[in-house]
Amino acid sequence: MTDAGFSAALLDPERPVPAGLITPDGKPASRRYAIYRNNVTVGLTEALEAGFPVVRKIVGERFFQAMAVVFVRNHPPASPILAGYGADMPGFLRGLEPVAHLKYLPDVARLELALRRAYHAGDAAPIAADALAALPPDRLMRARLGLAPPVQLLSSRFAIHDIWTFNMTEGAPRPTGQAQDVLITRPSLTPIPTLIDRAGAEYVAALLAGKSFGAAIAAGGAALDLPGTLGLLLGHAAITSIDRGQP
Repeated sequence: MTDAGFSAALLDPERPVPAGLITPDGKPASRRYAIYRNNVTVGLTEALEAGFPVVRKIVGERFFQAMAVVFVRNHPPASPILAGYGADMPGFLRGLEPVAHLKYLPDVARLELALRRAYHAGDAAPIAADALAALPPDRLMRARLGLAPPVQLLSSRFAIHDIWTFNMTEGAPRPTGQAQDVLITRPSLTPIPTLIDRAGAEYVAALLAGKSFGAAIAAGGAALDLPGTLGLLLGHAAITSIDRGQP
């Protein structure tokens, strides 16, 4: 019996119990293996339920559990650390016929994955609020801003921020149905998804790509509200370093 054979049979009840598994008294361990197999599937399903609460709420508990079993059998964990399990969920949902009419669902899963990644990302101390103002204008334009590890940006043609908020917050308004960009930060212990306009999203995307402060402004274009976007980043402890470039 190989480790691969043991693992493959563990997630597929159609496979026979691996040969060589015996109880202490020398009998085949079929029943014990079946119990273990079930416990593993249940544990992975519970990890998916915890990681995708909005997806679960949208499709309903019974459907989600049945869907999770299919997912588990086709996407076994790549790591013993379950905090990151479910990375393939958006792609899985895109190819799942029963939810094909919920075209926004894969992007909602992307948002929930991003929030989980932000929760588990490393820490970094933010810069002082006046650190940027202390730079001469020419140095500031050449500077590159380092963003905190939890910071992520998601763009969707659907109202994923509104959908997430509607399902997570009591009394939240119904989604508008328009495309949205979402900035994810973690100013304290809990990640926060914040709606950001398109120009602000282009600016943040440029910073995440390592572009200079001036290049990021150009990416945002004429519609960029620079004070507002910088205020959002600073207020959410999202800027952690300034590479001032050459004098």
